[in-house]
Amino acid sequence: MPIFEYKAYAAGGSIQSGVIDADTSREARTRLRRDNLLVKEIRELRGGKSPGGAKAGSKPGGKLAWMQQKLRERQRAAGPSARNLDVLTASTRQMGTLLGSGIPLTETLKAMIEQAESRAVETMFREIRERVNQGTALAEALSEHPYMFSELYVNMVRAGEATGNVDVVLRRLADYLQGQRTLRRKVVSALTYPALMIGIGLIVVSILMAVVVPKITTMLADMNQTLPAPTRILIMISDLFKNWWWAGLLAIAAISTVFERIYRRSDKGRLAIDRTLLRLPIVGELLRKQAVARFTRTLSTLLQSGVPAVQSLEITKTVVGNRVIADATDHIRKRILEGTDIATPLKQTGVFPAVVGYMVNVGEQSGELEQMVDRIATAYDEEIDITTERLTSVLEPIMIVFLAVVVGYIVISIVLPILQIGQIGK
Repeated sequence: MPIFEYKAYAAGGSIQSGVIDADTSREARTRLRRDNLLVKEIRELRGGKSPGGAKAGSKPGGKLAWMQQKLRERQRAAGPSARNLDVLTASTRQMGTLLGSGIPLTETLKAMIEQAESRAVETMFREIRERVNQGTALAEALSEHPYMFSELYVNMVRAGEATGNVDVVLRRLADYLQGQRTLRRKVVSALTYPALMIGIGLIVVSILMAVVVPKITTMLADMNQTLPAPTRILIMISDLFKNWWWAGLLAIAAISTVFERIYRRSDKGRLAIDRTLLRLPIVGELLRKQAVARFTRTLSTLLQSGVPAVQSLEITKTVVGNRVIADATDHIRKRILEGTDIATPLKQTGVFPAVVGYMVNVGEQSGELEQMVDRIATAYDEEIDITTERLTSVLEPIMIVFLAVVVGYIVISIVLPILQIGQIGK
């Protein structure tokens, strides 16, 4: 990404100079205007490289710039991985503590570089420190690493810089990230057991049908006896497993590919899938509560950090993890732009539980919306614990009974012809 050097009039008439990275000079001017800077001179620095590795003098509209932009958008959409989230949480808390102790930002970043546990993290903080030393705001430097710092993270830091409370915002961000880690682990732990049971069951049944059953049924067929209907069905299924297993794998791969394309690239398809998931018994309840908890926790954190309500809802929409809740959030944002409050359109969506709308209404009337939304998030965290235990207790016997029925059918289908031969012998 090109780097531009500028001179601009700041508030009060003083002249401020520095550097900023942007795809075009027009974008650079726009971003500077957002920071209340009136550009006097701006020129592109040539011969150098941006942090992304592209030449500063390359054409903004070229193919390389387009590919870099697409890569950044994809990284930002994916967000940090589970491992990066652990690193991010610890680093955020450490930066908040150091800044709160009065240590300058550049020295704080130097400390993060020295204690980085991996070369990739060390390189990232070195690039951030270099950009800050060049005069770039911390939020802008963080935005150049979307695989680690999400839009929510960057906007909260930007709000903290505007209010002079970066250390407070960072500590609040660390608490938020810790809560998201805990929430993710709760849901994953609830779904891991049934998924593991299904996987093991499929492996066992596949081995039985492809290896064990054919040997036994071949022996029974050689006796020239009329086999019972359950045994004939079992032989037919076994032949399908043995001769057409590759077709089954191809079908699973095709279904997975189609599902992913529909979910990720089709707005209507993703909406239909997410709506269906929310209607599933127990699992849908857990997913809804997870989305509502993420909505309320994110909104509360953003509002407490000084981010405007409209922008907070715009960011919250991207992190709730469910298209139904995301569309409802966007509806609330649009209604706020028309001049209404938050509680009224929130109730009208019909997506959120009634208690959420009631408590948001009370929070707006009392002037304590941030605290009230935070209480809702805490309450739903507890609800997720209860739903998780309920899901595990219900699915465990269901999976056991299902596997018992499948294995029992195989055993009965094998035993029936043996008993039949024994009766003929008498």
